[in-house]
Amino acid sequence: MNHDATKGPVIAGVDGSPQAGAAVLWAAGEAYRRRRPLHLVHATGTEGRATDDGARQARAAGHDLLAETAGTIARRFPDVTVVRRLSPGDPVRALHDEAGTEGTIVVGHRGLGGFAELLLGSVGLGVASHARVPVVVVRGERDHAATGTVVACVRDGRDHPWVAHVAREAMLRHASLRLLNVWNPLSHVGTALTMLDDIDGVAQRRVHEMHGLADSLRSELPALTVTTEVEGGRSTAGLLVQASHEADLVAVGAHRPPLGVGRGVGHVVHALLHHAHCPVEIVPRDPA
Repeated sequence: MNHDATKGPVIAGVDGSPQAGAAVLWAAGEAYRRRRPLHLVHATGTEGRATDDGARQARAAGHDLLAETAGTIARRFPDVTVVRRLSPGDPVRALHDEAGTEGTIVVGHRGLGGFAELLLGSVGLGVASHARVPVVVVRGERDHAATGTVVACVRDGRDHPWVAHVAREAMLRHASLRLLNVWNPLSHVGTALTMLDDIDGVAQRRVHEMHGLADSLRSELPALTVTTEVEGGRSTAGLLVQASHEADLVAVGAHRPPLGVGRGVGHVVHALLHHAHCPVEIVPRDPA
């Protein structure tokens, strides 16, 4: 990610479900922090059915839903500019089209109608796997208290471009940034004789890389508090879910498949989306 995605609009999928409603409010708060417009998108899936009675009813219901949602946002966040979009197409394309290359897409972890099983089924995979922009899945308990911490799961210094975006998110939230690096010691073991040296060497290199990444972020954002943590464990997803207990946002990088073919969301992200205790942000990594 070479551009600053925090400067683009915030795009929220609207479908009338409680989960989508919570996501819209989260998106409105994000738009307020960024001082950017909030785009509400509802997809009817009625493309090519202009004269169909069912399609007309779906469009009318969509207009009403968007108007009601916009009214709720106006009362809660009067300073946020709201743009309403009713799309005849499918929800994946509607969200992608609205986000373009600068927006951030926000969805609930489940939905109704065109957004059913969002981010847990085929629609959600389409949103996250092929998005050129960050995607936030709003989940977690309603009584999850603010912690003032944003967690980013990082591999090494090559993650700097997308982690820099997350660092700006943390700044907007007046939160600290915790860089969490998880590695499996068993994957670095050669023979029994070299095991301890291998593990110690890998751990030291990981710590050194995390310190270098943190220093780079601090030089760009001097007011940001950045901490680092290197964990040796077999379950990256488990450690991230545990970290989400004490975070306002957990961010992970995802590959953008070449030419848009294939999936950019792996098992770690899937597990996190099922079990996280706070919103999860999936940020595209540079294909290189």
